[in-house]
Amino acid sequence: MNALSPEIAEIRQRALDAQERLKHVAATATSQDGAVTVTVNTAGALQKLEFGSRADELPRAVLAAAVVTTAQRAQAQAAQQLTAIMAPVIGENSDAMKFLEEQIPAPEIPDEPAPSESGRQFFDTTEEPAPRPVRRPAPAAEDDDYYGGPLLGRD
Repeated sequence: MNALSPEIAEIRQRALDAQERLKHVAATATSQDGAVTVTVNTAGALQKLEFGSRADELPRAVLAAAVVTTAQRAQAQAAQQLTAIMAPVIGENSDAMKFLEEQIPAPEIPDEPAPSESGRQFFDTTEEPAPRPVRRPAPAAEDDDYYGGPLLGRD
């Protein structure tokens, strides 16, 4: 078997190092208000999701949007890590790097609203609030029909 040339051996070692580093790439992002912390892998797959105490104050739709936005930010960070790891192996300005960057979808990262003390800015004003339940007044104590009725067999 032929010995590897020094250049080939160096490329091989860089590739092995990159392969090992890629196994451990993950990115974590936290929403500005601290309600959501998300960790994703290089593919953008969710690895960990944590809710801060602020999450309890947010409407579900707002919390869901915060999860998605924060995950998108984490995925963009993971993509940056991926290209930084691969650049020494395939060349920073190489056709292979251009191809790799084309394969990584650029996530749409919407601007995150500034945190607010009251959280009111997060309410979607396009939706009408849910109707309040109608409460019937309690019957008077002498209302036997209410307490007896057909269910208790007191007709």
